[in-house]
Amino acid sequence: MNRKSLDKLFTISETAKKIGLISKVGLPQSYILRFWESKFKQIKPTILNGKRRYYSQKDIDLIKFIKYLLKEQRLTIEGVKKILKHNTNSLDDQNSSSIKDKYIKNSIIKKSKIILDKIRKLKNKNGKKNTH
Repeated sequence: MNRKSLDKLFTISETAKKIGLISKVGLPQSYILRFWESKFKQIKPTILNGKRRYYSQKDIDLIKFIKYLLKEQRLTIEGVKKILKHNTNSLDDQNSSSIKDKYIKNSIIKKSKIILDKIRKLKNKNGKKNTH
């Protein structure tokens, strides 16, 4: 096994769910990951057990970034390839960090909302216990 053997690995279905590639009926859209793997050489899952794909957290982070560029920034596959190939965040030096900054900002906002929701639920739960 390669360097990824030390990482926790996720199946293709688990990975699809983690990054939000879910169909309207709740099924993981694994075919999108296989397609992106064919287009972006940077996505390198560990292949085990008769060609089953397993993704590390590093792979998942990269796929989330690719999804962000494709879906939210509305870049083409070729545009994303250029960004990943040059290991920059934008083709324009002046805006080199703007795409990555937006991605990180959006990620922090989403995680913050999840944390705040959990805090509210805990407060409500604890408040109800104390009133009885």
